[in-house]
Amino acid sequence: MAKDHTDQALDRELEDLPADLRWREWMRRIEAVLFASASPVPREDLARVVGQGASVDLLIDDLMADLEGHSFDVVKAAGGWMMRTRPVYAVAIRTAADIGNQDLDLREYDVAVLAAIAYHQPITRDGLKGIFGKEIKRDLIGRLHARGLIGTGPRSPQRGAPYTYVTTEQFLVAFDLESLQDLPDREQLEDAGMMASGPEPSSAA
Repeated sequence: MAKDHTDQALDRELEDLPADLRWREWMRRIEAVLFASASPVPREDLARVVGQGASVDLLIDDLMADLEGHSFDVVKAAGGWMMRTRPVYAVAIRTAADIGNQDLDLREYDVAVLAAIAYHQPITRDGLKGIFGKEIKRDLIGRLHARGLIGTGPRSPQRGAPYTYVTTEQFLVAFDLESLQDLPDREQLEDAGMMASGPEPSSAA
């Protein structure tokens, strides 16, 4: 029976290599992991492929410097790192493939509802109704679900235990956010008319 490759231990320390080659090999491993992943890779996962004393942050810094001049870069998003095409090439990508790298194709009202979910999560449809003053249609929620921007949160303690909605990791990636702490100030968005005012997150659901 063929040997399962997952049984083969990875030589993390690479002690047989000179220090400079060892560092470069660790960089290449991180590059390979990021290249193969469609979602941000957290620090603890990257640390599994390099030496115990190696700094993932410094390796990422050197990798970013090494990629200078390339069409893609390493960016921090959703608590990890991922590969992303540089914005200057967005038009070329759309022209060649007729798609936008981050083209969410959302209506203005969809974006407003998404923002409300982001700032008031976990929130029910009734909570959203309280913010916008009208029923939020299921097909709108479905569009946000289909694009992976929202997911189902915990059941609300309200009567009937309705579902709540929360943003996803894809939401962070799509809007270049490392975490929800990086969301713009709510009051500034409300003053600019980009978001309806509403209750604080703790009372929205």
